[in-house]
Amino acid sequence: MAPRKQPNPIDVHVGSRLKLRRTMLGMTQEKLGDQLGVTFQQVQKYEKGANRIGASRLQEISQILDVPVAFFFEDARQPADDGLAGVARASGFAEDAGSAFAVPRAPANEAHELARAFSRIDDARIRRRIIDLVETLADAHRH
Repeated sequence: MAPRKQPNPIDVHVGSRLKLRRTMLGMTQEKLGDQLGVTFQQVQKYEKGANRIGASRLQEISQILDVPVAFFFEDARQPADDGLAGVARASGFAEDAGSAFAVPRAPANEAHELARAFSRIDDARIRRRIIDLVETLADAHRH
């Protein structure tokens, strides 16, 4: 039996951002699947990065979840240089590929939990203060 192929880290990142936004909106995998015309199992595969999301499908998902396509790539890093990065950069098709893909330090379920709770706060001033607090704590922990 052939070994299972590992998902591409960018596909995993895009999938985790999909799950984050979907759960922030309180939308089920089934409801998103219905709107996309796919099964909830397919949505699960997208969220795990097991199945790559095509460009047109990502555009459709961004409209359903009311976020720009760029949302799915926020905080993603390019994988380490695969030997083609110089060619791609010279052609204008790639960012700096010198840094490895960064894996979030917090477990995904904690990040989703935090995002769900945060999205329930109506007062914009309180949300801003929470962001400032978390950034301050993260910066202090890094040093």
